[in-house]
Amino acid sequence: MAINQEDAIKSKLSSKQRFIKLQELLRKYTDEENQLHLDQILDLFYEEYKLDVGKKAVRDDLKELEESDLFDVTVNQEKDGVEKFYSHQQRLFEIHELRLLIDAVSSAKFISTKETEDLVDKIKQLTSIHQAKQLGNRIVLSENSKNENTKIKYSIHMLHTAILENRYIQFKYGRYNLQKKFKLSNNGNFYQLKPYALVWHNNFYYLIGEYLPTAEIRHYRVDRMREVVAQEDTFVPDPGFDVSKYSKKLFHMYSGEEALVEIEFNAALINVVIDRFGRGVNVRPVGEDKFRISTQAIISDGLVRWLMTWGSDAKVLTPPTLVGRIKEEVEKFYKVYQ
Repeated sequence: MAINQEDAIKSKLSSKQRFIKLQELLRKYTDEENQLHLDQILDLFYEEYKLDVGKKAVRDDLKELEESDLFDVTVNQEKDGVEKFYSHQQRLFEIHELRLLIDAVSSAKFISTKETEDLVDKIKQLTSIHQAKQLGNRIVLSENSKNENTKIKYSIHMLHTAILENRYIQFKYGRYNLQKKFKLSNNGNFYQLKPYALVWHNNFYYLIGEYLPTAEIRHYRVDRMREVVAQEDTFVPDPGFDVSKYSKKLFHMYSGEEALVEIEFNAALINVVIDRFGRGVNVRPVGEDKFRISTQAIISDGLVRWLMTWGSDAKVLTPPTLVGRIKEEVEKFYKVYQ
């Protein structure tokens, strides 16, 4: 195969470099259903890298890979004297696992549209180009539902590091106003926090930590955080704080006072209740068409609105404060339509 002078310069590489590029080609172009014979591999060396490599050298490299445990090479030869076919089949991720990763990235609202496409392209590179085509059909969200904060990935990384190293953080926080402009809270001043954990809830990341001025546990939506900075000073986390228990008591990530609540539901909502509270929730049948649960929960607007979602199929029995809030909200709702 003739190559020009410019290509000839590119073809100078060591045996180790050739060995690495051979693995790259096998990763990219072969799998359980797609194999290459030696001449095809030589052609790909030229097409991909403009390299004119020796046939014997590549054959020896393939034999070395086949005999080693460093890189999986499957050799298919029907009988002696017939051409051998080579493929790389044992990968870190199976195709269905890559599908899960792509769907998770695609459905994450906090990741911008462009970053979603970039991540999906990178995930596809974890398999052959042939299998990557099977990953084309994926979950698609409207562009309007994707977050426009392109710096969130850096904030998440910094927060994970701060949590791991028990370092104080500071950040600014805000929300959108009626003009759809992002407006900072706290007069634009920094919040200071002991970060305890990041949790994933309703397609958003939330940071849970101890707010310094009041020492109370709070949570913040990460995509609404700005100018996140991990400080040099470190702290000792509260050993008695349980992130899982805290998250379980929250409804739609609203804050409030914790209390024991007892609720009576229509029997048709049993799966809804299990989905929300888990299979460990204490369920007590009441006749054939109702049941009651008792659980610790944060009394908040989130809980009130979640309960009202089910209308007359959900009735709060205790505490009286929650019963009162439900009644107030029902009255307001009624007046809206008068």
